[in-house]
Amino acid sequence: MREAVAEDVARIAALILHGAPTQTRTPEEIAAEAQHPAYRDAFARIRAGNHTSLFVAERDGSVVGTYQISLLPGLAERGRVRAKIESVHVAPECRGRGIGAIMMRHALAFAAAKGVGLVELTSNKARPDAHRFYTRLGFSQSHEGFKKALSP
Repeated sequence: MREAVAEDVARIAALILHGAPTQTRTPEEIAAEAQHPAYRDAFARIRAGNHTSLFVAERDGSVVGTYQISLLPGLAERGRVRAKIESVHVAPECRGRGIGAIMMRHALAFAAAKGVGLVELTSNKARPDAHRFYTRLGFSQSHEGFKKALSP
């Protein structure tokens, strides 16, 4: 596990696109989309902030997984800091090998080291395998989430 660098951006974008449950794209379409400059711009914004980190899992020198973690200070529960884990993806050819569990252990250790009191994550409703995975790791489905897009 390591923090992502700019050279990882296209591979991270491809992992995220592979995991998108509502879109069907060919490998060529994914590779082309992953090169879009918007991903580099997003990475630059992540790196410029001080509350979000992007990590990758490497195996034999190749990026095979990724996740993003954001620290969210708040007033609730005497100012308890929360962490939100998002964009958890493992390369399709590497699933079932424990990489996701390694990434989640890393995320939880990272959060604990930052003084986080509660970790939450989101997962698309169309990913029941991911939900079973998170449940096995001790996460509970305690809330119903809502989203509203503000831009295309």
